[in-house]
Amino acid sequence: MPRAVCAVGRHGPGRKLVWLAAAFALAVQLAGCENNAAKEAEDAAKPTFICQLAGERLIMRFEPGEVRLLTSNAEAITLYQIPAPSGIRYSNASLELHGKGMDLVLIDNGVPSKLEGCTPYVPPKPKS
Repeated sequence: MPRAVCAVGRHGPGRKLVWLAAAFALAVQLAGCENNAAKEAEDAAKPTFICQLAGERLIMRFEPGEVRLLTSNAEAITLYQIPAPSGIRYSNASLELHGKGMDLVLIDNGVPSKLEGCTPYVPPKPKS
């Protein structure tokens, strides 16, 4: 009798049930990862904006104490926050970004350029 129980436990219906339960648990975990990844992408995009600078796209991501710029030719630039009487002000000695709300100006070696059409970045929806 113990031999029959042992055989059912190793190769019988009980083993299939264990595998089915494990597969289900894995599927639930993976589905949760997909939802977390989508939520993380949305949360990460919240402080990110896309603007036009002289007809070229400029992406700005605001982090505590700095703003990271990505130009249309894939140049990454970091500007550091400096005190401003009102609004925002970031600089790295050769570039300066300042303004209020979506009224922003980027100064490149003393030459100001107004940023146009700034909008919050919306990440693309994942394909199902």
